[in-house]
Amino acid sequence: MKLIFTQLIFFVSFCSFSQTQKGVVFDEYGNAIENAYVINPTSETHSHTDPSGSFIIEKTKIGDVLRVIATGFKNKKYTVVDDESKIVLEDVVLKLNDVVIQSKLSAMNLISKIDLQTSPVNTSQDILQKVPGLFIGQHAGGGKSEQLFLRGFDIDHGTDVAISVDGMPVNMVSHAHGQGYADLHFVIPETVDKIDYGKGAYYADKGDFATAGFVGFQTKEKLDYSSISVETGRFNMSRTVGLFKLLDNVKNQRAYIATEYFLTDGPFESPQNFNRFNLLGKYTYLLGVNSKFSISASHFSSKWDASGQIPERLVNNGSLSRFGAVDDTEGGNTSRTNIKASLIKPIDTNTFIKINTFFSKYDFELYSNFTFFLDNPINGDQIKQKENRTLYGMSAEINKRIKNNIWDINYQAGIGFRADATKDSELSHTLNRKTTLENIKLGDIDESNNYAYLNSEFVFGKWMINPGLRLDYFKFNYQDKLSETYINQSQTEAKVSPKLNFIYTPNNNLQFFVKSGMGFHSNDVRVVVQDNTKKTLPTAMGTDIGTIWKPSHSLVINSALWYMYLQQEFVYSGDGGIMEPSGRTKRMGADFGIRYHLNEVLYLYSDANYTFARSMDEVKGQDYIPLAPDFTTAGGINFQNWHRFSGGIRYRYIKNRPANEDNSIVAKGYFVNDMNLNYDLTNISFGISIQNLFDTEWNETQFATESRLKDEPNAVDEIHFTPGTPFYLKAKITYRF
Repeated sequence: MKLIFTQLIFFVSFCSFSQTQKGVVFDEYGNAIENAYVINPTSETHSHTDPSGSFIIEKTKIGDVLRVIATGFKNKKYTVVDDESKIVLEDVVLKLNDVVIQSKLSAMNLISKIDLQTSPVNTSQDILQKVPGLFIGQHAGGGKSEQLFLRGFDIDHGTDVAISVDGMPVNMVSHAHGQGYADLHFVIPETVDKIDYGKGAYYADKGDFATAGFVGFQTKEKLDYSSISVETGRFNMSRTVGLFKLLDNVKNQRAYIATEYFLTDGPFESPQNFNRFNLLGKYTYLLGVNSKFSISASHFSSKWDASGQIPERLVNNGSLSRFGAVDDTEGGNTSRTNIKASLIKPIDTNTFIKINTFFSKYDFELYSNFTFFLDNPINGDQIKQKENRTLYGMSAEINKRIKNNIWDINYQAGIGFRADATKDSELSHTLNRKTTLENIKLGDIDESNNYAYLNSEFVFGKWMINPGLRLDYFKFNYQDKLSETYINQSQTEAKVSPKLNFIYTPNNNLQFFVKSGMGFHSNDVRVVVQDNTKKTLPTAMGTDIGTIWKPSHSLVINSALWYMYLQQEFVYSGDGGIMEPSGRTKRMGADFGIRYHLNEVLYLYSDANYTFARSMDEVKGQDYIPLAPDFTTAGGINFQNWHRFSGGIRYRYIKNRPANEDNSIVAKGYFVNDMNLNYDLTNISFGISIQNLFDTEWNETQFATESRLKDEPNAVDEIHFTPGTPFYLKAKITYRF
């Protein structure tokens, strides 16, 4: 009897300490909180939440008190009262001392939220510059997509970085101006809630163009208040933004409307006559814990005049000012209408699905003149690039977690498709934006991309092993309307892209990682169908070795050494309607970043990036990659909540770099500073911002171009540039209600 009683006591004791507790952690708006730490101080066990906000913690029973810690939220003590805990956390202003180095592939993404809080953005250019190491340049009056630079790539307008907004791709395949063209001007900066980014080709859910990296913007699902902002500045600039909160008292529903109207003439002698209009509406219905449906619709339109890129020789001899023009009839117009819908829904405690669908109607017309009178000494070399595009697609992903005493496995399996169709994609020789002298290219494009991927995360104690595999299938169709007979050229291609990453996180303040993977960017359909011996989906292979370290509660340091190899490419030049072949390339470099809260008010940040980039198929001295950045750095210091004042000063620097293959023509570097200062009252805020604080003379974009003026007997190959903005003062007032 005594033995039976002893066994019974042991059994009850064993059961009480071997119990597991399931739960979910979410914010006050029903959004799941990933990587929240759940700790049981009594049993000294812990767990963390998966992407659905779910967790399983061992040796926990009803009555135990759990501590829940999540970056960006107030810490909470929660008493277990039933078999499945539902824990709600409150938002707080994010500080570095709240940051926990998470065991995940993109652990630095959380820092972008701090950067956004300490230095808000108010232009689409500011949005992109929040990505460490990414530089931009504008060279068509503000209406054209920016030129991008990242990790030794002159990405042009998006060829080697995949950009998305709320899961909708921004890059345009087989675009009239250039492959991967990514125009973000349809995003109202004040609606951006989160920036997700990653460098390299290491992410299974990222496909076409994700070679140097990817950038994903997420817009807000709700507004804390409504507001109207009015901004004015030099160069006849004015901007109005309205953010209107809807369904304020309706349970489980969130909605808002945002609108923007922007005008400026720019600093140029020939006014830009630039205007841009944006409208966004978004609605979210909370179906339950971590279950929601969201739909949004937006419309964007813009038109402008431009002074184009000017030859250095005319500025040097004094016959043209830096803000003058050889051909001021450049410019264009563009518009984009988007409809997006998404659904997140749990299937069970450890499984949930995400479904995303989108539709876009896009129009584009651009007039440029890069060579002036080189090819046509009578009428000049102006070209028109035009397209009308329909873009649609869908993706679905299932997330599942399997946890036991030995391992913790998370995996994501996804499928999706994207389809692009253009009508009358055009490249023409024109005169004065009115007369078409010659059609160089004209045709209809149909391009589709079907894909599937599997991403797995095996967690063994402090280690995470992350293998992934992606399969892409493309079909290219092009109907050449300049052909005398009907021709519908077609080609198909498949691509397998494996990934393998290792993450070691010995504690909450340190992480080591080794990332590796293969990716690609697609080539223009007009290249693919013209010569199928060329590389349709050239491979990119790379690896990163680095660390994220938090040596004190207010300091975070990240660093990485990396290498990338690109297979032979054949790129379609939208400006010339021809193929521009380039061989294999290699790039290697180092990234270094620092974030430091000096105190409760001051926040310092800086990123430095070095790259060695060379062509592998050319002799030494002829192997430079034109416009590839060698060294870049950006950073600043901001302050918040100091007697109702906030603001900061920031810098960006890019070193001189080769503009052609033998480095005989050099693109000049620059060092530019911006600043902002704001004062907040109860429901009104006042602000000023200055671009180019010290009125530096700098060239924003530069190209080695062969051109000829009307009175010149011979062509000249030299730097042609768009001047950077001079001292630019703007004032802003915002009313909140």
